[in-house]
Amino acid sequence: MKTVFAAALTTLLLASTSAMAQQAPAPAAPQPFAAGTPLGVTAEGKFNPMSSNVKVYGALVNAESCSYDPTRNLILAVNRGAGQKEAPNDGFVSLINHDGSVHTSKWIGATRNGLVLNQPFGSVVHAGKLYLADSDGDTTDGAKRVSVIRMFNLKTGAPAGEIASPDVAWLNDIAVAKDGTIYGSQTGSADAQTPWRIYRITPDGKTSVFLEGAPLSRPNGVAVDNDGNVVVVNIGDDSVLTFSPAAKLIKTEKAAQPGNDGLVIMPDGTKYVSSVVNGGVSRIRPGQPAQLIATGIPSAASMCLDVEANQLVIPMNPNNSLAFVKL
Repeated sequence: MKTVFAAALTTLLLASTSAMAQQAPAPAAPQPFAAGTPLGVTAEGKFNPMSSNVKVYGALVNAESCSYDPTRNLILAVNRGAGQKEAPNDGFVSLINHDGSVHTSKWIGATRNGLVLNQPFGSVVHAGKLYLADSDGDTTDGAKRVSVIRMFNLKTGAPAGEIASPDVAWLNDIAVAKDGTIYGSQTGSADAQTPWRIYRITPDGKTSVFLEGAPLSRPNGVAVDNDGNVVVVNIGDDSVLTFSPAAKLIKTEKAAQPGNDGLVIMPDGTKYVSSVVNGGVSRIRPGQPAQLIATGIPSAASMCLDVEANQLVIPMNPNNSLAFVKL
């Protein structure tokens, strides 16, 4: 009887499994990438923008950096979102108006269709693209963290290529020279067990060490000045260091505070430096000592220049907000 019963049960299970397989829906086809739209109401397929007397604020989660979008005259706020161990692929980019109100909550990241953006840090706009210092891995399964520069079409928001650096865990800030060469900071650890470095990534994707060790001291902010030189600010001290493309130290300036992160260079050579540790903004005019022009900004991270409004925009990442300093 047991043999008969077992055979009958096996037959029933096989039949049930076959029926479920026949009824199971086919996997959904991948959907194309779509950028988010400005805030408003869509009715019957028509977009109705908010009236000008309505302001919405927010739309930021762990914003680490920002860049200026010259095509829209808007601020690109780069959000890390949740950590990789909490929710992989949760990074996004918001479009923000000059007054800090929200234009588009999730311009890049409205859907994850065709999109990978995990935990973006530094950002820069170059030649019609938004470059983001992202990384893969660092998930709960113990996957190795690997630096990936991800590029996005500034007009459409769609992914426009990426460059992985397998031997680099992650980059903090990035800058792009006129020829497309990328410079990125590896801030490293306070004890230098993780080296203090600036990496160079050529347009064809080759990664090499551009600078290592002193006078770097936990390098963070990176920018390319008007002469094509590479400027670096340190977290470990108050130095503002200018190097030639051949990695020769040309000039050392001092910010008004140490512990720096953000760096903006104006057309006349004036530098603005934000201290993520001490919360101030230094102005360094050519040949003059630094002046402290703003204070008390918590976690003043990788700032940008809002050209249209002539103001500095400073992400305060753990505060999920932006600070604005009129120039």
